[in-house]
Amino acid sequence: MKKTRPERRQGAAVVRGDLVSDSTYDQRLLDRRGPADWLHMDPWRVMRIQAEFVEGFGQLAELPQAVTVFGSARTPAGTPEYEMGIKLGKSLSEAGYAVITGGGPGCMEAANKGAAESGGVSVGLGIELPFEQSMNEYVDLGIEFRYFFVRKTMFVKYSCGFITLPGGFGTLDELFEALTLVQTGKVTSFPVVLMGTEFWGDLIGWIRNTLVRTGKISARDADLIHVTDDVEEAVRIIVEADRTRGGRVRGRAEKPMTLAGDAE
Repeated sequence: MKKTRPERRQGAAVVRGDLVSDSTYDQRLLDRRGPADWLHMDPWRVMRIQAEFVEGFGQLAELPQAVTVFGSARTPAGTPEYEMGIKLGKSLSEAGYAVITGGGPGCMEAANKGAAESGGVSVGLGIELPFEQSMNEYVDLGIEFRYFFVRKTMFVKYSCGFITLPGGFGTLDELFEALTLVQTGKVTSFPVVLMGTEFWGDLIGWIRNTLVRTGKISARDADLIHVTDDVEEAVRIIVEADRTRGGRVRGRAEKPMTLAGDAE
């Protein structure tokens, strides 16, 4: 006689044999005893990820047209790179754009400072790190994320272009992610501008002399990157691409009167 294995439906799944638990999901949900390991299991992480997307979309949906500025958190105040960041944030704000950064210190703080002090919208999208890095004081709207990929989605979804100041691994990660999205057509008419010809010169040379020469990318792909030392030129590149795409800058970006959730 064939032995019947225990069987139970668990949502969309069917489990049999030793995989059948001795309790149901409802029992485990309602029983407060036992460990809290479930908080760190993948199904619960999915809910946290979903919540981060919902929070980000809700908070950023009513931003004016925006530009994301990347750059090193290690850039000291008062240096030429920091001062360039201030001028860039100010010029973007005066051109009608909100300024989005990673919300940290250094170049990010500089761009937020320029936007805030010129009366524009200054946004910081922070990330949970193993070491403390608080939101800089010039951010009007700050959102902290657990997951890098959720944060990156917000950078792209709510920006019409990226401007990158000198930076390290994090800046390079964001730069090449943006270039990949443009190269593959995931985003269109999306300018990527590098500020600092001396800082970026060797990288641009390697891209052209190695990647293009060996056929890893096309010469056309290398042309996706604009390099300049001129803040006004960087802003002009953004504005012209915005017009090509059919976007319309709404005039000087003003600070929002309310944030999502204030009326609830």
